Amino acid sequence: MVDVSEKPPSARRAVAEATVKMDQETLTLVIDGEGAKGDVLSVAELAGIMAAKRTAELIPLCHPLPLTGITVEIKPDRKVGSLVITASAATTAQTGVEMEAMTAASIAALTVYDMVKSADRFVTVTGVRLLEKSGGKSGTWKRPAPKQASVEGEAPTKTKSGTKATKRARSPKKG
Repeated sequence: MVDVSEKPPSARRAVAEATVKMDQETLTLVIDGEGAKGDVLSVAELAGIMAAKRTAELIPLCHPLPLTGITVEIKPDRKVGSLVITASAATTAQTGVEMEAMTAASIAALTVYDMVKSADRFVTVTGVRLLEKSGGKSGTWKRPAPKQASVEGEAPTKTKSGTKATKRARSPKKG
């Protein structure tokens, strides 16, 4: 474990997200609270909060932190058939709460998966990522908004010179 005993405690906050993609029919079951295992959204939010509180037990070498706040919010996106899970963690400590926020988002997403897998075998958990953090020596950081590719099937990439170029997305090799 990294020794943080010389660092002064400071207010710290982190926000992470995860996405759970599913069939429209499954999403409707979740939103309407008619899942076979019960209220998916409430159970997943609670699971995320509980997981954040136990992050140091789950991730080796992660400092146990006294959380001063943790929220998990789940919003449906009917257009793409998904749930977007946002977890926010706060503390006043000597190290950050990024792992607690990411753990909360991940476990909430896995809980959704567990609760709907019998209705939809194609449920997918994607996009677990840190959105922002604040506090401590490094200050505030926010993930930039994703840039859209100019042509469908093309993705922006970095070149050696640091300028952006567009490269055609490749299909995976078969066989």
